[in-house]
Parts: sequence; C-alpha cells; structure tokens
Amino acid sequence: MAHIATMHRDRAPFAGTAGTRVIHRGAWRATWLGSIWAVRECPLTRRSRPLSLGEYLSENWVDVLNDAILHIDLTAAAMAIAVIIGVGLGILTYRHPLPSNLATTTTSAFLTIPSIALLGILIGPLGLGTANVLFALVLYALLPITRNTIVGLAGVDRAVVDAGRGMGMSRSRLLWKVRVPLAWPVMLSGIRVSTQMIIGIAAIGAYVSGPGLGNQIFHGLARFGAVNSLNQVLIGTGAIVIVALLFDLAYIVLERLTTPRGIRA
Repeated sequence: MAHIATMHRDRAPFAGTAGTRVIHRGAWRATWLGSIWAVRECPLTRRSRPLSLGEYLSENWVDVLNDAILHIDLTAAAMAIAVIIGVGLGILTYRHPLPSNLATTTTSAFLTIPSIALLGILIGPLGLGTANVLFALVLYALLPITRNTIVGLAGVDRAVVDAGRGMGMSRSRLLWKVRVPLAWPVMLSGIRVSTQMIIGIAAIGAYVSGPGLGNQIFHGLARFGAVNSLNQVLIGTGAIVIVALLFDLAYIVLERLTTPRGIRA
C-alpha cells in the first residue's frame, strides 16, 4: 500500500488535463530579470516538424489572435490614462512658460529610462504582470501628448482668441469652444505618436510576464534555433506591425470625424 501511495503521489502532478499540457505541450523559456534567470512554462502548442510560415500561422492562429487582443487592450488602456494625464497637464500649464517647460522636461525625463530597466525597477512596488507594464507605458506615452497639447493651445491665433473675448466668452468657454478645437489636430498628432511608440514598447513587457504579442517574440527567441522558433518570432513581429497600422487607421478616421471642417488640411 505504501508503494501504491508513493506511485500515486509521484504521478499526481502529471494527471488529467494539466499533466497532458505539461508533457505534450510544455515548452520552456528563460528570461533575464536583472541578474536572475527565470524559467517559465510556455503553454503554446509546438510542432516537432518544420513548418512554413503560413502553416505555422494556420496551426497557431488562436494563440496569436489572443495575444494580439491582449496587446490592443493594454495599449488602449495605457493611452486612455496617458491622454487624461497629458492633456490635463497641457491645459494646466500652457499659459505660463515656467510650468509648461517643467511639465515637458519631467515627461521627457521618463523617456531617458531604458524600458527594461524601468520594468525591472517596477517589479518591487507593482510585481510582475499587467500593472507593471501598464504603468511604464503610461509614463512613456506622456511626452508627445503633453508637449503637443501645450504647443497646440499656445499656438492658437491671438486674433481669434480676442474675437472670442469680444463676444463675451469666459475663459473656460474660450478654452473648449475656441482653443481646443483649433489645437485638436496638433494634440491628436501627439496622441498618434505616443500610441505607435508604446505599441512597440509593450512587446518588451513580456520580460516581466506582461500580456501581448511580446510573448510570441520572446518565446521564439528563448528557443531560437529550435524547430519553428523563427516562425514564432516573425509572426509576433508582423502582428505588432499590423496592430500599429490598425491603430493609425483608427486615428485617421477619428481625425476626419472630429476636426472642424474649416481647419482641415
């Protein structure tokens, strides 16, 4: 009986669906976090025979699509937070040179921090996963949004502003009825730049267990030279490019719908 119990205990980790996944679908990758090598299980199906790029995509498109959706969700969430903070900073500081320069300098300082270093630093307070990557992406997205908001609002023709004052508009009405509509194309261009930038940075979040297409790339790089590893890297990279193009197309449509007809280029 003791022998049977020992066998049962030894086999328990491999029983059922989880055991099948570990034995037949398990692949391992090593990622560098600071000075520690962390080995992680990659629960993605891998074929032992070489596949063409199209064959690999046809057999793993569900995994790629799931990662793409997570990548889009992460980017959209980071941009929503960054737009609120960046536009708010721009509106609060554009009227005075010292605060506007301070806001621009502070947000530009975030871009000087290497992404891997920032993600590693954030492991302490935020741990691994989505929160870590999201916080870093928001910091990286702030500069173009804040700077373009300040430049756009400060660059509105003074004669137009004086005309609004002459019509009896308050400062808040001048801001939302005159300055923001006229500055909107400049502000939106900063949002587009930030989005394209963080789509690429989000892929590096796979180093700290972040979601998205970076997992496709780094899983492939970790097993580079193995069967179909190059396919996995190429698929992940190509999918990121497609996501970036889709976001840019959405911004083109948004600009067309929201820019006043009289100031369209």
